[in-house]
Amino acid sequence: MFAPARTLTFDTAKSVLEAGLGAIATGQQVIDLAQVERVDSSAVAVLLAWQRAARERGVPLRFSNPSVSLSSLANLYGVADLLQAGIDADHSIAVPHH
Repeated sequence: MFAPARTLTFDTAKSVLEAGLGAIATGQQVIDLAQVERVDSSAVAVLLAWQRAARERGVPLRFSNPSVSLSSLANLYGVADLLQAGIDADHSIAVPHH
């Protein structure tokens, strides 16, 4: 299972994106985010790009173990619902209810 390293920020986004796209191209359907501790808005963009790439290949993609920081960013940018479809039920991105 593909598991990005501790940091997914602007400085690492391109290499992490490419590694994830390579994993998706080889049939990976789960990306384990447990090790990802440092994130910025680039992390959200990378997850959306991975999700789009998997959809284009016609394969499901799930994200497991997203951090609280990543969940918060997804909510801040209004994409939690988009990412929620690809999050393990046990480790979901919390979507605020209004």
